[in-house]
Amino acid sequence: MNDYLTIKEVSVKWELTERRIQKLCSEGKIPGAVKFGRDWAVPKDAEKPPDGRITTGEYKNWRKKLSKNDEE
Repeated sequence: MNDYLTIKEVSVKWELTERRIQKLCSEGKIPGAVKFGRDWAVPKDAEKPPDGRITTGEYKNWRKKLSKNDEE
């Protein structure tokens, strides 16, 4: 287990929440992450995956934009 870090240690290292790290592990976005019971172990040399979430605001209020286009 010396080659692995806990979720808490990784969250401090990568400056992300523990829940976000758990989500990345469960989605398979952190190569080498292993689940032991209900806890995850992340390899020490694992790199922080890129954030694939949309942060541009492009989809903000998309329902309102869709309904305006449907009326025309």
